[in-house]
Amino acid sequence: MDTVTTTRGRGRGGRERILAAAARLFAAQGINTTGMEQIAEEAPVSKRTLYSHFRTKSDLVVAHLQDLASSGATLESVLTREDISPRERVLRLFDPPATEQDPVRGCPFIDAAAEFPDPASPVHSCAREQKLRMVRLVAGLVTELGCREPQALAEQLVTLADGAAARAMVLGDADYGRHGRAAAEVLLAHALPGRNST
Repeated sequence: MDTVTTTRGRGRGGRERILAAAARLFAAQGINTTGMEQIAEEAPVSKRTLYSHFRTKSDLVVAHLQDLASSGATLESVLTREDISPRERVLRLFDPPATEQDPVRGCPFIDAAAEFPDPASPVHSCAREQKLRMVRLVAGLVTELGCREPQALAEQLVTLADGAAARAMVLGDADYGRHGRAAAEVLLAHALPGRNST
Protein backbone atom coordinates (compact mmCIF):
# COMPACT_ATOMS: atom_id res chain seq x y z
CA MET A 1 0.00 0.00 0.00
CA ASP A 2 2.87 2.36 0.80
CA THR A 3 4.33 1.62 -2.64
CA VAL A 4 1.06 2.62 -4.33
CA THR A 5 0.87 5.86 -2.33
CA THR A 6 4.46 6.76 -3.19
CA THR A 7 3.90 6.02 -6.86
CA ARG A 8 0.83 8.26 -6.94
CA GLY A 9 2.70 10.99 -5.06
CA ARG A 10 5.41 10.98 -7.70
CA GLY A 11 3.03 11.01 -10.66
CA ARG A 12 1.16 13.91 -12.21
CA GLY A 13 1.67 17.43 -10.94
CA GLY A 14 5.40 16.98 -10.45
CA ARG A 15 6.26 20.50 -11.61
CA GLU A 16 3.77 22.07 -9.20
CA ARG A 17 5.06 19.95 -6.32
CA ILE A 18 8.63 20.92 -7.11
CA LEU A 19 7.75 24.62 -7.12
CA ALA A 20 5.80 24.29 -3.88
CA ALA A 21 8.68 22.45 -2.21
CA ALA A 22 11.19 24.99 -3.49
CA ALA A 23 9.07 27.88 -2.20
CA ARG A 24 8.89 26.33 1.29
CA LEU A 25 12.59 25.55 1.47
CA PHE A 26 13.79 28.84 -0.06
CA ALA A 27 11.66 30.79 2.44
CA ALA A 28 12.85 28.71 5.39
CA GLN A 29 16.56 28.47 4.69
CA GLY A 30 17.51 30.62 1.68
CA ILE A 31 18.11 29.73 -1.94
CA ASN A 32 21.84 28.98 -2.00
CA THR A 33 21.71 26.74 1.07
CA THR A 34 18.91 24.65 -0.45
CA GLY A 35 20.13 21.82 -2.65
CA MET A 36 18.35 20.30 -5.62
CA GLU A 37 18.45 16.88 -3.94
CA GLN A 38 16.68 18.31 -0.89
CA ILE A 39 13.99 19.84 -3.12
CA ALA A 40 13.46 16.51 -4.91
CA GLU A 41 13.07 14.77 -1.57
CA GLU A 42 10.63 17.40 -0.27
CA ALA A 43 8.48 17.36 -3.45
CA PRO A 44 8.69 14.23 -3.55
CA VAL A 45 10.00 13.47 -7.04
CA SER A 46 12.97 11.63 -8.45
CA LYS A 47 16.02 13.69 -9.37
CA ARG A 48 15.40 12.66 -12.96
CA THR A 49 11.91 14.21 -12.81
CA LEU A 50 13.28 17.35 -11.16
CA TYR A 51 15.91 17.86 -13.85
CA SER A 52 13.44 17.07 -16.63
CA HIS A 53 11.41 20.09 -15.48
CA PHE A 54 14.30 22.35 -14.46
CA ARG A 55 17.64 21.77 -16.17
CA THR A 56 19.56 23.96 -13.68
CA LYS A 57 18.97 25.43 -10.27
CA SER A 58 18.83 28.88 -11.86
CA ASP A 59 15.97 27.67 -14.07
CA LEU A 60 14.13 26.51 -10.96
CA VAL A 61 14.73 29.78 -9.09
CA VAL A 62 13.51 31.86 -12.04
CA ALA A 63 10.39 29.68 -12.31
CA HIS A 64 9.88 30.07 -8.55
CA LEU A 65 10.06 33.88 -8.82
CA GLN A 66 7.73 33.94 -11.82
CA ASP A 67 5.31 31.69 -9.94
CA LEU A 68 5.40 34.04 -6.95
CA ALA A 69 4.79 37.07 -9.18
CA SER A 70 1.76 35.48 -10.86
CA SER A 71 0.30 33.89 -7.74
CA GLY A 72 -1.00 37.06 -6.12
CA ALA A 73 0.88 36.10 -2.96
CA THR A 74 3.44 38.92 -3.08
CA LEU A 75 3.25 42.43 -1.72
CA GLU A 76 3.05 43.89 -5.23
CA SER A 77 -0.17 42.00 -6.04
CA VAL A 78 -2.21 44.64 -4.20
CA LEU A 79 -1.24 47.16 -6.88
CA THR A 80 -3.40 45.45 -9.52
CA ARG A 81 -6.56 45.10 -7.42
CA GLU A 82 -9.61 46.81 -8.87
CA ASP A 83 -11.77 46.75 -5.74
CA ILE A 84 -9.86 49.49 -3.88
CA SER A 85 -8.84 53.02 -4.82
CA PRO A 86 -5.45 53.80 -6.40
CA ARG A 87 -4.34 55.66 -3.25
CA GLU A 88 -5.29 52.74 -0.99
CA ARG A 89 -3.50 50.29 -3.29
CA VAL A 90 -0.28 52.25 -2.89
CA LEU A 91 -0.68 52.51 0.88
CA ARG A 92 -1.38 48.78 1.23
CA LEU A 93 2.16 48.10 0.10
CA PHE A 94 3.00 48.78 3.73
CA ASP A 95 0.46 46.43 5.31
CA PRO A 96 1.62 43.39 7.32
CA PRO A 97 1.58 40.06 5.42
CA ALA A 98 -1.88 38.52 5.04
CA THR A 99 -0.62 35.27 6.59
CA GLU A 100 1.40 34.84 9.74
CA GLN A 101 5.04 34.22 8.94
CA ASP A 102 7.54 33.15 11.54
CA PRO A 103 10.18 34.31 11.11
CA VAL A 104 9.12 37.46 9.24
CA ARG A 105 10.33 37.40 5.64
CA GLY A 106 11.36 40.33 3.49
CA CYS A 107 10.90 40.68 -0.26
CA PRO A 108 11.66 37.37 -2.04
CA PHE A 109 12.83 39.25 -5.16
CA ILE A 110 15.38 41.30 -3.22
CA ASP A 111 16.46 38.15 -1.38
CA ALA A 112 16.98 36.35 -4.70
CA ALA A 113 18.93 39.26 -6.21
CA ALA A 114 21.16 39.35 -3.12
CA GLU A 115 21.86 35.61 -3.41
CA PHE A 116 22.58 35.95 -7.15
CA PRO A 117 24.48 39.28 -7.23
CA ASP A 118 25.71 39.03 -10.84
CA PRO A 119 23.44 41.46 -12.78
CA ALA A 120 23.75 39.20 -15.84
CA SER A 121 22.42 36.10 -14.07
CA PRO A 122 18.90 35.00 -15.05
CA VAL A 123 17.77 35.09 -11.41
CA HIS A 124 19.03 38.64 -10.83
CA SER A 125 17.48 39.76 -14.13
CA CYS A 126 14.12 38.24 -13.18
CA ALA A 127 14.17 39.95 -9.77
CA ARG A 128 15.14 43.27 -11.37
CA GLU A 129 12.27 43.04 -13.86
CA GLN A 130 9.79 42.45 -11.05
CA LYS A 131 11.11 45.50 -9.19
CA LEU A 132 10.85 47.62 -12.36
CA ARG A 133 7.30 46.35 -12.85
CA MET A 134 6.48 47.47 -9.31
CA VAL A 135 7.65 51.01 -10.14
CA ARG A 136 5.58 51.03 -13.34
CA LEU A 137 2.47 49.93 -11.46
CA VAL A 138 2.91 52.56 -8.74
CA ALA A 139 3.65 55.25 -11.35
CA GLY A 140 0.39 54.36 -13.10
CA LEU A 141 -1.56 54.64 -9.84
CA VAL A 142 -0.11 57.99 -8.81
CA THR A 143 -0.72 59.26 -12.34
CA GLU A 144 -4.39 58.33 -11.86
CA LEU A 145 -4.34 60.38 -8.67
CA GLY A 146 -3.06 63.38 -10.60
CA CYS A 147 0.21 63.54 -8.69
CA ARG A 148 3.02 65.73 -9.96
CA GLU A 149 6.13 63.95 -11.28
CA PRO A 150 4.67 60.44 -11.01
CA GLN A 151 7.87 58.62 -11.94
CA ALA A 152 9.94 60.27 -9.21
CA LEU A 153 7.15 59.75 -6.68
CA ALA A 154 6.83 56.08 -7.66
CA GLU A 155 10.55 55.54 -7.10
CA GLN A 156 10.29 57.16 -3.66
CA LEU A 157 7.28 55.04 -2.69
CA VAL A 158 8.76 51.70 -3.78
CA THR A 159 12.04 52.58 -2.05
CA LEU A 160 10.03 53.09 1.14
CA ALA A 161 8.15 49.81 0.63
CA ASP A 162 11.31 47.79 -0.04
CA GLY A 163 13.08 49.40 2.91
CA ALA A 164 10.16 48.71 5.23
CA ALA A 165 10.02 45.06 4.11
CA ALA A 166 13.76 44.65 4.68
CA ARG A 167 13.61 46.19 8.16
CA ALA A 168 10.55 44.10 9.04
CA MET A 169 12.59 40.99 8.25
CA VAL A 170 15.74 42.09 10.09
CA LEU A 171 13.83 43.25 13.17
CA GLY A 172 11.26 40.43 13.13
CA ASP A 173 8.43 42.98 13.19
CA ALA A 174 5.64 42.08 10.71
CA ASP A 175 3.95 45.44 11.31
CA TYR A 176 7.07 47.53 10.65
CA GLY A 177 5.47 48.83 7.43
CA ARG A 178 3.37 51.26 9.50
CA HIS A 179 6.40 53.60 9.53
CA GLY A 180 6.70 53.45 5.76
CA ARG A 181 2.96 53.99 5.38
CA ALA A 182 3.12 57.17 7.47
CA ALA A 183 5.93 58.51 5.27
CA ALA A 184 4.06 57.47 2.09
CA GLU A 185 0.98 59.39 3.21
CA VAL A 186 3.10 62.54 3.58
CA LEU A 187 4.64 62.05 0.13
CA LEU A 188 1.23 61.52 -1.47
CA ALA A 189 -0.28 64.54 0.30
CA HIS A 190 2.50 66.82 -0.95
CA ALA A 191 2.25 65.48 -4.50
CA LEU A 192 -1.48 66.07 -4.92
CA PRO A 193 -2.54 68.83 -7.34
CA GLY A 194 -3.12 72.19 -5.70
CA ARG A 195 -0.87 71.46 -2.74
CA ASN A 196 1.79 74.13 -2.24
CA SER A 197 5.20 72.64 -1.72
CA THR A 198 7.02 73.80 1.37
